[in-house]
Amino acid sequence: MSVHKEFKRITTHSLMEMKQRGEKISMLTSYDYSLAKIVDAAGIDAILVGDSASNVMAGHETTLPITLDQMIYHASSVVRGVERALVVVDLPFGSYQGNSKEALNSAIRIMKESGAHAIKMEGGDEILESVKRILTAGVPVMGHLGLTPQSIYKFGTYTVRATEDEEAEKLINDSKKLEEAGCFALVLEKIPAHLATKVAENLNIPVIGIGAGNGVDGQVLVLHDMLGINNQFNPRFLRRYLNLYEDIKGAVGNYISDVKSKDFPSEKESY
Repeated sequence: MSVHKEFKRITTHSLMEMKQRGEKISMLTSYDYSLAKIVDAAGIDAILVGDSASNVMAGHETTLPITLDQMIYHASSVVRGVERALVVVDLPFGSYQGNSKEALNSAIRIMKESGAHAIKMEGGDEILESVKRILTAGVPVMGHLGLTPQSIYKFGTYTVRATEDEEAEKLINDSKKLEEAGCFALVLEKIPAHLATKVAENLNIPVIGIGAGNGVDGQVLVLHDMLGINNQFNPRFLRRYLNLYEDIKGAVGNYISDVKSKDFPSEKESY
């Protein structure tokens, strides 16, 4: 008997149903109309318009520089290409930390101006007030614990988080608090697999991992990493499904030589 159920449109409720049935949730990032359309047509369950756009689309070293306006631009581009997937958008650094009123305004702007379906926020206890305030406005919130890239300067490194007992205990407590506050799902990034499994087993909401092992309810990767467009990033958790860097570079090289040798355009390709 298959646990797979066909949804015409994925909602936050669909993800909850999938967890209850034991069906794994597939999630990838997208940042533009053309690729989002392909990812959605392939049948992905959820698309994350990640603040990783700061790295892969804009070339910044961290996720910190991307602005709320830029996230709305990427999100609205993605939403126009999507028919089935749930679209979740990262609240960028500085748009919610330490100020729940600003957090609410940021979330409302994303929902109104992009047409996305939910937002994602990094942090636990320290952002609970903002999470609750956003939820009172009817905006679904996905949490994010473990390695939280917006806090990179606090951590000072992108190494695995929550390997020590104290941090692991805080992560477990934070995950419960986020669920109690009303988050519909949780992302766990780069933490020990046994800890991620424990969190997923103890929560009713779906837990989606990136570098968090196979005991969680779903997986997310950055599209440009898994397609091999970005060939500089090689963490252990990444599986490359294509090597588009070489393919695209080769195609561009062929185009250049065809232009230089006057092979392109041919008579057939001319008017």
